[in-house]
Amino acid sequence: MSPAYLSARHAFETNDFMMLSTTRYVCGLAFFSNMYYNALMLTTKKKQTIIKKYQMHPTDTGSQKLQVAMLTEQIDRLADHLKHHKKDNHSRRGLIKMVAHRRGHLKVLEKKNPTQHKEALKIIKE
Repeated sequence: MSPAYLSARHAFETNDFMMLSTTRYVCGLAFFSNMYYNALMLTTKKKQTIIKKYQMHPTDTGSQKLQVAMLTEQIDRLADHLKHHKKDNHSRRGLIKMVAHRRGHLKVLEKKNPTQHKEALKIIKE
């Protein structure tokens, strides 16, 4: 195996994605860039844990409060990514859209159910 492949593999296994983004071009393996992209996205298991933690009833999969919790997790991951990749303006635009989407959910909650709005704000502050 080439040294570039090994360094890219090491970068992924140790979650050092700064190193990974530079080595994926050297080794020419496209799946490393896909692995990096998937690390930014919420996995099914992570979504299920968020749903179990914040659902209002056993079949709740999309209430306003739950949407705020999901968006908050995605925003946190993307904000962390942008700390390392300051010039990634495409992801920055996605972050701004997610924040606006979350703000919309919070406005609806504020008008319809102030107690859930307060709970959603606690989720954001966690």
